[in-house]
Amino acid sequence: MNEEIATKIILSNAQHERLATYGCPSTSAVRRSAETISDRENIRPAFWHDADRILHSQAYARYIDKTQVFYLFENDHITHRVLHVQLVSKIGRLIARCLRLNEDLVEAIATGHDLGHVPYGHDGEKVLSRICADAGIGTFCHNAQSVRFLMELEKNGKGLNLTLQVLDGILCHNGEELSQQYKPRPSKTWGQFMEEYRRCQQEPGYDRKIMAMTLEGCVMRISDIIAYIGRDIEDAITLGVLKREELPPQVTSVLGDSNPQIVNTLVLDLIEHSYGKAELSFSEPVFEALKRLSEFSKERIYRCPQVHTETEKINRMFEELFKFYVNHVKSGSNKSVVFADFLRNMQPEYLQTTTPERVAVDFIAGMTDRFFNKQYHDLFFPCSYGVRLNSSPAT
Repeated sequence: MNEEIATKIILSNAQHERLATYGCPSTSAVRRSAETISDRENIRPAFWHDADRILHSQAYARYIDKTQVFYLFENDHITHRVLHVQLVSKIGRLIARCLRLNEDLVEAIATGHDLGHVPYGHDGEKVLSRICADAGIGTFCHNAQSVRFLMELEKNGKGLNLTLQVLDGILCHNGEELSQQYKPRPSKTWGQFMEEYRRCQQEPGYDRKIMAMTLEGCVMRISDIIAYIGRDIEDAITLGVLKREELPPQVTSVLGDSNPQIVNTLVLDLIEHSYGKAELSFSEPVFEALKRLSEFSKERIYRCPQVHTETEKINRMFEELFKFYVNHVKSGSNKSVVFADFLRNMQPEYLQTTTPERVAVDFIAGMTDRFFNKQYHDLFFPCSYGVRLNSSPAT
């Protein structure tokens, strides 16, 4: 390597020198396997490199047609998963920049944090979790499934060899668990991470009990909440689910009544009360308003009866597809779509160590809403024979 290139790499990787003392430098990155070009010699810092790998993964490409909150609406102006991920990344990097944390690490975690979301969003996740329990294979949570895609399923089962800090941030990102303070749990080892990963797939709700090992992971976790809480309100107003004047006064008087105001208030408050500290925190008034807004959203948006009238049909679709794929994996039918679209090029170890039930879950979890619907239609709806069986002109 010539001297000029070596200097550029040193300068590129020297960004950690500008971090606060509680930030995570890229030179602290830990991988399970050695890289062909080591992180210290690569022009891309480790976490930047991880973000690139996630961005070019097949799982990331599928974000484009995955539900955020509202499904079965023919409206192109509401949030889908791919936009939510971009919003989380932008908010997280802004917070990290102001607190002098590692923006590359925040971006990598944000980019991969929702890869494990299934068709029909959190409602689909609940169904798939129940199916897992009924099948005796544990539970399902999208946090762990995101890690599973990146660590065990991408590249035909070889995984992407991402860093511990990124995978840990993704596993611990739970944006449904609201707290006034977020404090990292440093010095986590691969062994501890793998145990948390295992328990997230076996124990319902365990993902709510764990916290990221880095402050950057904590930033991503709260950025997830900041990104969706106001945006979901805007989508609900767009779709006629609620009206802006219905927002609680005790919320709007503190946070504002629009997504830009809510995001701005939350970000500024978090930065003000976290600067120079090894943990993140909100002020008491802002946190109480945020908690009230979260409760309001659960009642008026996420549990709204009018947007769940098709739930039983969706449940049945998940159950029937799951049974179909399990039976085909057990039969070894290589003509099945689960083989053609998923298992054909997977590493032999995957089939040897994965039950047919978990194979079916992995396949379904990776589907976009559109592919899921098409699969159900193709497999369970009768196909037309056209005008006639004989394609030759009638005589």
